[in-house]
Amino acid sequence: MDKFTTLTGVAAPLPIVNVDTDMIIPKDYLKTIKRTGLGKGLFAEMRYNEDGSENPDFVLNKPAYRNAKVLVAGDNFGCGSSREHAPWALLDFGIRCVISTSFADIFYNNCFKNGILPIVVSQEDLDKLMDDAKRGANATLTVDLEAQEIRGPDGGVVKFEIDAFKKHCLLNGLDDIGLTLAKSAKIDSYEAKLAETRPWA
Repeated sequence: MDKFTTLTGVAAPLPIVNVDTDMIIPKDYLKTIKRTGLGKGLFAEMRYNEDGSENPDFVLNKPAYRNAKVLVAGDNFGCGSSREHAPWALLDFGIRCVISTSFADIFYNNCFKNGILPIVVSQEDLDKLMDDAKRGANATLTVDLEAQEIRGPDGGVVKFEIDAFKKHCLLNGLDDIGLTLAKSAKIDSYEAKLAETRPWA
């Protein structure tokens, strides 16, 4: 998993509440267990018309936001089913950070396990960041995980809280497998001792 330290990029505004995981990645794209290639299905029902053409009114289809790295979203983002394909699709599109006033618990935890930083802010701060995001190509935010702050295009700063363990994992690029491998020396030592003291085990 890639480390998350400081991210600077265009922020796309998605002022919709209760965006569920089926909206993030429709069920038609759940046939694969690969983490790549799902970006094309991100928000598919909003991004594409019935004939498969792009909906020019959807934010991520607009030229200024095609390479967005941050998503500023409405309340209760990622609700609904627990599909891990949702953060996979966001990451494959290029989104490394989602900012909202609240997230569904399972989606929130899945983000950390896949290298995405979900940030919870107050409604007042979200309104400020949403205004920044609506500036189009000038909607550049810098997210500094170490300092726990978001810096806007005009120099404004929004502070955020994050669990210390989850912060450590993102800063060091540690998913569940990485956490286990980090303890490989202790595991090897234990197994060697076990083989010596209980060779029959």
